[in-house]
Amino acid sequence: MPIRFIYMNAGSLDEAKRIGRELVSNKLAACVNILPQMQSIYVWEGKLQEDAEVVMIAKTTAANTAELIAKVKSLHSYDVPCIVSLAVEDGYPPFLDWIAASVEK
Repeated sequence: MPIRFIYMNAGSLDEAKRIGRELVSNKLAACVNILPQMQSIYVWEGKLQEDAEVVMIAKTTAANTAELIAKVKSLHSYDVPCIVSLAVEDGYPPFLDWIAASVEK
């Protein structure tokens, strides 16, 4: 089963934890890693912005990706949240099997 890492960000640690709990509780992700401190520099609505953000990495299957993205969008405070699916090409088979088994519904 194809495995995906979903890279996302959030505006606060509380928001990231809330989203992570929902994804794991609903079996949309086997695990969500939260990295609490990131500095982002970007242009939004024509203005240079610099903000502290929180990184989230969810582990899931390709089959769950669309539903996971929809769930994150429904919970997220940003109008246009960063949600990017990255294909996992290789890895430790027992870990990849655990991800797949953890999100089976």
